Amino acid sequence: MKCAFCGGKVEKKRVKFSYEKADKFLLVENVPAKVCAKCGEKTYSPEVTDELLRFAKAKPKKTVQVPVFDFAMKR
Repeated sequence: MKCAFCGGKVEKKRVKFSYEKADKFLLVENVPAKVCAKCGEKTYSPEVTDELLRFAKAKPKKTVQVPVFDFAMKR
C-alpha cells in the first residue's frame, strides 16, 4: 500500500495518538495505524477512529502530570 500524500510505503504499526482542544489533552497508546515510512503520515481505520472518539468520553486508564513551558517567557 502507498501513502495517499507522498506515495511512500505504508506499514502497519502501533502508535501514540494525541489530541488537544482548548485546555484538554487526550493521549492513547498502542493504537493500530498505517504509517508512511517516508513522510510519517498516520491513517486510522474507521473502526479505530470510532474507538478513539469513545476514549474522549471515557475514564482514562491513568493520568500523568506534564510540565508546561512558554517559549515566549524564555530566560
